[in-house]
Amino acid sequence: MIQTFAFYLFATLLIASAALTISARNPVHSVLWLILAFFNAAGLMLIVGAEFIAMMLIIVYVGAVAVLFMFVVMMLDIDFAELRAGFVSNLPLGLLLAVVLAAEMVFAVAAWRVGGVDMGGRISPTPEGMSNIEAVGRLLYTRYLYIFEGAGLVLLVAMIGAIVLTHRNRAGTRPQNVSQQNRRRPQDAVRNVDHPVGQGIEL
Repeated sequence: MIQTFAFYLFATLLIASAALTISARNPVHSVLWLILAFFNAAGLMLIVGAEFIAMMLIIVYVGAVAVLFMFVVMMLDIDFAELRAGFVSNLPLGLLLAVVLAAEMVFAVAAWRVGGVDMGGRISPTPEGMSNIEAVGRLLYTRYLYIFEGAGLVLLVAMIGAIVLTHRNRAGTRPQNVSQQNRRRPQDAVRNVDHPVGQGIEL
């Protein structure tokens, strides 16, 4: 009974927040509704026993992707009137895609109820007494360790490349030279002048 109530509660809030994400006039409000949708989707994943996906939704999508969207939306100079005009012009295409996705979901649920797809024994259930997160962790750090490390190296190279591309020597700027600042003596920075009283200051 509690599981059924929680499922319908999370599902209703997820659909409502998703609808408000695409219908909100302010992009900042859209990102906030998107964060709420991610939290409700994580709740649904917890109900079906996929704890790893639920944690990824909260840590990766809410903690990184949605926050990045928020900073980008708040830092850019966005023309809200142009965005609303684009929403109206792209509404037919969006409705067509929504109908196609809904039809695919209906066919997927119908095929699942008829019978699961035979994968030749390649799909194995989670061992007894082991959580979903522990099972995924054992696979990542045993069988797929080298692939996991390779993905980390690819992300590291991408991060270094992004830093190199954005770190340029621009004209007209005065970058900080820490070694020169440390070598500077107090005698070079301060000049003592015995200035007569009643006269101006020479610059």
